[in-house]
Order: sequence, then structure tokens, then C-alpha cells
Amino acid sequence: MDEGAFETLASEMLENLFDQADEALGDEMDIDLEGGILTITLASGGQYVINKNAPNRQIWLSSPSSGAAHFSHDEQSGRWLSTRSEDDLLDLLGGELSKAAGRDFAFG
Repeated sequence: MDEGAFETLASEMLENLFDQADEALGDEMDIDLEGGILTITLASGGQYVINKNAPNRQIWLSSPSSGAAHFSHDEQSGRWLSTRSEDDLLDLLGGELSKAAGRDFAFG
């Protein structure tokens, strides 16, 4: 994937994550997207940081629950998959935010 395609896909994913999380959880968490970096701060003080890493064509996640993870776009499925496991970015982050919020939440 070339840099332009990556930039478009990754930016769309971050905006999608922001929009859905802010709409569903914005009253419980501080959610900001600025300069291509999505930050979700929990009431407990923990913080998620999700950003693009253009040189590697990946989205990087720093989680107070599961630690660091890198996700590459799988063109066949259209999903962002972990480079170290079978985890899908939407499933992993949605599950962790559900636990943090104490209620069901999933990215659509």
C-alpha cells in the first residue's frame, strides 16, 4: 500500500473511532482527535493513545489495559489486524472501552 492510500485509510479509521466513541462514551471519558492522534482518557486516569505510523503503514495503540499493539490493514478483509496476534483493532478497543465504561460498547 502506498503512503497516500495508507494516510486515507488510517485517517478514516481514526475519525470513525473518534466519532463512535465520542457519541457513545463522551460523557464518561475525555475523547480527543487532534493532529492525527486519538486520545481517550478514562475517569480512572488511564489513557489510550491511537495514532498513525506512516513509515510502517500501521496504526499504533497504547492501552492502559493491554499495553502497546500495532495494527496493519488487511486488504482482503478490510480490517486492521494486530501484527502479533489475531486481534482486530475495533474488537480489542471496543472490548476494553466496554470494561472501562462498565457497560456494553462496540464499534460498528
